[in-house]
Parts: sequence; structure tokens; C-alpha cells
Amino acid sequence: MNPRRITVAYYTLVRKEWVRMTRIWSQTFLPSIVTTTLYYMIFGAFIGSQIAPIHGFSYIQFIVPGLVMMAVITNSYSNVVSGFFGMKFQHNLEEIMVSPTPNWVVVLGFVSGGVVRGVVVGILVLLTSLFFTHLTVYSFFVLISAAILTSILFSLAGLLNGIFAKGFDGISIVPTFVLTPLTYLGGVFYSIDRLPPIWRAISLGNPIIYMVNAFRYGFLGISDTPLVLSFGILIGLTVVLFMLCLYLFQKGIGMRN
Repeated sequence: MNPRRITVAYYTLVRKEWVRMTRIWSQTFLPSIVTTTLYYMIFGAFIGSQIAPIHGFSYIQFIVPGLVMMAVITNSYSNVVSGFFGMKFQHNLEEIMVSPTPNWVVVLGFVSGGVVRGVVVGILVLLTSLFFTHLTVYSFFVLISAAILTSILFSLAGLLNGIFAKGFDGISIVPTFVLTPLTYLGGVFYSIDRLPPIWRAISLGNPIIYMVNAFRYGFLGISDTPLVLSFGILIGLTVVLFMLCLYLFQKGIGMRN
């Protein structure tokens, strides 16, 4: 395929995902706004007012970056896994696989759809937080880089889940029993510096810790983990998952339900 046709194929995949998520906006955009609003009210306004400042910031200011990142992670992941598995279940995926579209374009198309939803929902959640507190931005570059890289990473993870899923139960097991616990234990609601040494060491094995702290650094200028290490883990995991997805597409593994 020439560059023009590759561009058209990529645009078509992304546009399809955008149309799908906007058509069911009450299921894709609204739930995260409602859920995080409850978090802001309960943990920020009610409970947070009784918690001492963390690193010089009020509790609600501290958790806002984590809640935004949590929305980015869950929406990027769920958009790709549901969209890809839906095509596989309806046997529409075969049409893409037999087309001359390169595998890397197909992977990027699905991942870009996840990134779009993750970023849009993240912005909506961030705008909602302004009704409860004020925020400052310490570094736009770190902020945007952390959000985009995290969204790409979990879009790739969602694609992997969709590839290996055998049924609708298969696309809910990982988010329920793996992604949700890792997210809640990823420093969204607390600083790992306040944990006992043993639990802090265990927490450092959770990759979401580094993503949340990199994003928080972009807002507040504070982080429980070295920024270089956080981005190193983000980039490393993204490259590994992209190569793995590309390999599975080339071999056709899990492409048929």
C-alpha cells in the first residue's frame, strides 16, 4: 500500500472508533464523570477536609491527578478491548485481516481509538475537578507526555486482552481482577512515602505507581518515584506490548473467535 492508502486506512479505523464511542456516549463518557464526581465529593470534600495536607497540598488537590489518570487508564483499556472483541465476535475482523492494510496500521488504528477516548474522558474528569478545587500545572510537557504514553500503553494492553479473550467473560476478568486492584493500589489516593517500608517496597512493583506519579508531577511538581524511572518504565512497557501485539497479528493468533 502507498502512503495515501495507508493514511486512508488508518483514518477509517480511528473514525470508526470515534463514531462508535460518540454514538453510545452515555456508556463511554458519562460513567467516568459520574464516578469521579462521587470520588471528589466523598474523598475530596467530605473525608479529604479532615486529612492533613500531603507534600504541602490539600488532599483533594493531591488525588485529582490520580483520579484523572485512573479515568485515562480504564477508558483507554476498555475502549480497545470491547471494540476489538466486538469485531472478532461479529466476524468483521476477518475483513480487515484479509485486506492489504499492514498489521502495524491496524494496531495503531485500534490503539489511537483508545487514546482518543482516554484523553477525552481525562479532560472531562479534569474539568469536573475544577468545581471542587483549583489546580496549577507544573510542567505541561510532563503532563501531556505521561497521559499520552499511559493511554497508549493501556490501549495496547486492552488489545492483547481482546486478542486472547474467548468470550465476553474474558474481556471482564482482567479489568475486574487485575486492572482495578492495581489502579486502586497505584498511589491514586495516597502517597507511598507514608507506607511502612515493606509495603512501600511491594508497591514499587506496581507499574501504575510510576504512571500516576509522573502525571502528578506534571500538575504539582511532586513525585514518590524518580521521573526518569517512571518514563523509562512507561516507554519500555509500551514498546514491549506494541511488538507483542504486532507479532500476534502477523501470526494470526487469536484473530478468530
